[in-house]
Amino acid sequence: MKFIEKITLIIYSNIMLILSIILCLLVFGWLDIGIVGEIVKNCITTDPGSKITLGVSVLFILLSIRCIFFDPTSKQEIKEKQGVLLENSNGKLMISKETIENLVESVAKDFKEAESITTRVELDKENNVSIFANLVVSADAVIKDLSADLQNKIKERVKLATDLEVKEVNITVKKVAQVQEKTK
Repeated sequence: MKFIEKITLIIYSNIMLILSIILCLLVFGWLDIGIVGEIVKNCITTDPGSKITLGVSVLFILLSIRCIFFDPTSKQEIKEKQGVLLENSNGKLMISKETIENLVESVAKDFKEAESITTRVELDKENNVSIFANLVVSADAVIKDLSADLQNKIKERVKLATDLEVKEVNITVKKVAQVQEKTK
């Protein structure tokens, strides 16, 4: 969010808070409606007061329209959600989550006991990678050994290819594939 947007949102929110408090005081009878009516009448009917009131009203209308169409996520935040943005002296490099997912899937293909894999990648603010993999293994797989080897290889490959630290590799074995008998 830009600085100007923050300031206008704070001003608008405070004015709405003040108006809400005044309305509550009027409803509970703690503020005389005659006094409020007299203040409003003076603001609208006197020459400088009417111009100020008109200016404030137009400003409120514009702020209201801005708040309705306000998008709290910036382009930079959207890019960060899509992947990792790395910078060096030559420029910028965006590594998408899909790229990391493809790396993980290519590592899994090297293991014959891994029948299929689906992955999801999450990134934290420090660009540490968390990988979540759903795995279908063959019936002859030793799941504990397979998952440990797979986790290590995934960490190594992602680090080698992207230079990103892999915080964790979480593997969920979803299913053991059935052995298909050969027909004679």
